[in-house]
Amino acid sequence: MSIPSTLSQAQEDSTVPRRGVLYRVRHHGVSTYLFGTIHVGKQNFYPLEPEVSRALAEARTLVLELDVRANDDFQLALGKYGSYPAGQGLRDHLSPAALARLQAALDRNGMTLASVDGFRPWLVANILVGMEMEKLGYQRSKGVEGFLLEAALRQQKPLRELETAEYQLSLFDGLSATQQERYLLENLDDIDSGAALKKSAGLIDAWSAADRVRMAELSRELTTGDSVSARFMEQTLLGKRNPEMAANIETIMAREHSAFVGIGLLHLLGENSVPQLLKRRGYEVEQVY
Repeated sequence: MSIPSTLSQAQEDSTVPRRGVLYRVRHHGVSTYLFGTIHVGKQNFYPLEPEVSRALAEARTLVLELDVRANDDFQLALGKYGSYPAGQGLRDHLSPAALARLQAALDRNGMTLASVDGFRPWLVANILVGMEMEKLGYQRSKGVEGFLLEAALRQQKPLRELETAEYQLSLFDGLSATQQERYLLENLDDIDSGAALKKSAGLIDAWSAADRVRMAELSRELTTGDSVSARFMEQTLLGKRNPEMAANIETIMAREHSAFVGIGLLHLLGENSVPQLLKRRGYEVEQVY
């Protein structure tokens, strides 16, 4: 790690808090950094901690889950996996009780059922949780991936993607109609009780302070229990994707040499996280903070 060349630079660095989780991965003389991101943010999250900025500056390549600029691909995948076929809607697939619960939630947000009727329940649930986060000032346009991408573009670094929008959204297609209704109801329960904000905002607050203990606690909460949401998070969004991400990172390290990999925070937490999987495969993994 380079040392600040002037006292003023050192003082400036000291005023920027550590955020998230940062790992250094080494293999056959190649070093790559893994940084835990969050997909929403606020302007005051930036700039990121100097160690993160230097790690990105030293890397040859930026690696993200997705290119956040590729909105057309995302919208195509969203239409394919997040919408019902023409002529079908929530009224045809939700039970009367679930439909009534959803209608009440939409009323509180000034929305009509017609505005979301063509969407599948998992997508409606995610939209409503996202709206709750927006009420606290968190915006997807201020997500960490966008900040990293802008910095990499200024440094003329190429971008590599670990996944595609098609793949990510297809994972929700594995939920049955019954599971999707349950997923919706669970999220509505969390919104009504305030648990949705407590979990999501709590994880962001922990990320903002680089509080690994709290991050680990919240990760366990999100992946433990008999709810559809917890099982889907544990088995699919993390359990299926983490080994795939680790394998893709291995390939990138072999081809691209040094890289800066920014992936969702939860992928870097726990016994079966991406860093732990790489360690088991013989990589030297060091927690920077």
